[in-house]
Amino acid sequence: MARTKGNQDNSAQQETSGDASDESAIQRQPSEHDSVKEMPPSDANHNIQNTDEEKTDVEASDGAQPSVLASEDYSVFTVPQKRAIVLAGSFLGLFSPMTGSIYYPALNEIAADLNTTNTRINITVTTYLIIQGLAPMMIAGFSDKAGRRPAYFICFFIYIIANLALALQNSYIALLLLRMLQSGGSSGTIALAQGLVGDCIVSADRGQYIAWASVGTLLGPSVSPLLGGVISQYAGWHWIFWFLLILSVVSLIPMALFLPETCRNIVGNGSVPPPWSSKNLTDSIRFKKREKNGIPVDQEKLAELRKNFRLTIPNPIGTLVVLADLESALILFATGMSMALFYAISAGASQNFQEVYGFDELHISLMFLPIGGGGIIATFSTGKLVDWNYRRHALALKFPVDRRRQADLSTFPIEKARMEIGVPLLLLGAASTIAYGWLLHHRVSIAGPICMLFLLGYTLLAGFQALNILMVDIYPGKAATATAANNVCRCLLGAAASAAIVPMSARVGFGWAYTILALLFVLSTVALVPVMRYGVQWRRVKREKAERKREARGVKKGSSG
Repeated sequence: MARTKGNQDNSAQQETSGDASDESAIQRQPSEHDSVKEMPPSDANHNIQNTDEEKTDVEASDGAQPSVLASEDYSVFTVPQKRAIVLAGSFLGLFSPMTGSIYYPALNEIAADLNTTNTRINITVTTYLIIQGLAPMMIAGFSDKAGRRPAYFICFFIYIIANLALALQNSYIALLLLRMLQSGGSSGTIALAQGLVGDCIVSADRGQYIAWASVGTLLGPSVSPLLGGVISQYAGWHWIFWFLLILSVVSLIPMALFLPETCRNIVGNGSVPPPWSSKNLTDSIRFKKREKNGIPVDQEKLAELRKNFRLTIPNPIGTLVVLADLESALILFATGMSMALFYAISAGASQNFQEVYGFDELHISLMFLPIGGGGIIATFSTGKLVDWNYRRHALALKFPVDRRRQADLSTFPIEKARMEIGVPLLLLGAASTIAYGWLLHHRVSIAGPICMLFLLGYTLLAGFQALNILMVDIYPGKAATATAANNVCRCLLGAAASAAIVPMSARVGFGWAYTILALLFVLSTVALVPVMRYGVQWRRVKREKAERKREARGVKKGSSG
C-alpha cells in the first residue's frame, strides 16, 4: 500500500474518487484520529487498518481542484462506528412515524368506543401531523448548540409521559390533546437522526447513509399499521399506547449509555470530548483509548468548540430561516406534497377498504404491507443511485471525491445530481396515485390497489429521500435544522391532505379526489426545474451575502474595540 504518498497528499493536494472500482486506486486507512501526523510513528503504524469501506480512491484527472477538499478527516469515527450511530438514530427516528400511523387500523374501533365519528377521530391524525411538523423546529436548533444527546433526552421524557397518559385515558378530548403531546415528544427524533448523518458522513457517501437513517421514517408509516391492527384486534386499542410506552423505555436505556455525541459544533469531527451534558460510556472509553495510543486532545480546538456550547431554550428561528430561502422553499414544497399524497392514502385506507371491500381492522392493516415493501426497496436502492449519480457528475467535472474528507460544494451542481434521481420517481408516484384512486372508484379486484400501493411506496418514498439528501447537502453543519424545515412542510401538508381526503372522497369520489391531489403534486415537482438550473448561482449569492454580513460585523467589533 502506498502509505507514504497517501499521507503526504493529505495536507497538500489529492484528487480522489469515491468509486471503489476505479483502476488507479491508492488505499489509505487512517485510524480514529484527525491526521496521522498527530501520532508518534509507532502509534500511527499500529492504528492504520485496511478495510474495504474506508479507502480513498485517487483519480488522476487533469484540471481537478484538490483545494476543495478539507484539510482534515470529516469524522474520526470508523466505518463500523458510523454505521452503528446511523442505525441507532434510524431506530430512534422510528418512533415518530410509527406512533403517527400505528393506530390507523383502529380508527373505526376508537370512534365506536368513544361514541364519536370517524371524521372527528381523523382530526387526531391531523393535529398529530401539525405538531409533528412544528415541534422539530424547536428541538433542531437546540441540538445544534447543546448537542444531540440532550435533545434526545428531552424528546423521550415528553414521549414517555404522553404514552402513559394515553394508555390510561378514555375520552375524545384527552385523546386529542395527549396525541398532540405525544407528537411533540417523538417528532424531534427524525431531525436528530438526519443530524447524526450530517455530523459524520461526507456528501460523497451521504446517499446510502441517509437511506439507512431514513428507514424508520419510511417504514414506520407502512409497517406499524400491521402491528397496530394486530394489537387492537386482540388486545384493544389502549394496548397500542402501552406497547409504545414499553418500547420507548427499553430504547432509552441503551441510548443513554452508549450513543456518542456527534454534534460538530461542540465535538468537531469527534476528536474533542463532549461537555458534561453529553457524557456517555462510549465516548469515555474511546477517549481513554486515544490517550493510551498517544493521541492527545487538541486543547485549542477544545476551547474554541466550547464557546459554541449553549443550553438554551429551544426556538424555531434557525428553521424559519431555512423556510424563508427560495431554493429551500421550492424543494420543501415538493417533498411536502409527496408526503401529503402518502398520508392521504394512509389516512383514507381504513375507511376506503372497509367501504369498498368490507375489511376488518386486521385485513386493513395488511394493506399497508405493499407500501412497506416498496419502501424497503426504496431504502436499499435510492441511496446507492444518488451516490452513483454524484460520482458520475464529479467524474465529468473532474471534481475530487473523497470518502473521508468533505468537499466544498459551492461550485458543484449538487441540485442536478440529486434531482435527476428524485424528480422522475416523484412524477411516477403522481401517476400511481391517480391510478390508485380510479381503481378504488371502479371497485376492481383487490390486486389492482395492492400493485399501486407497492408502486406508491417505492416512488414517493424514494423521491422524498433523494430531496431530503439534497437538503442536508445545501445546509452543511445544520442537518437537523434542514430536516426540521422538511418536517414542517411534510407534516403540515400531510395534515391538510389527511383531513381533506375523506370528505373529498365522499363528495367527488375516490378517483377525482386522488387525481386532484396528484395534479397539485405535479405542479410542485415542476417547480423544481429552476432549482436544478439556478441552484449553484443562488447558493453563491447567499454565500456572498453571508460573507458581507460577517465582514460588516467584524468591522463593527473592531471600531467598538
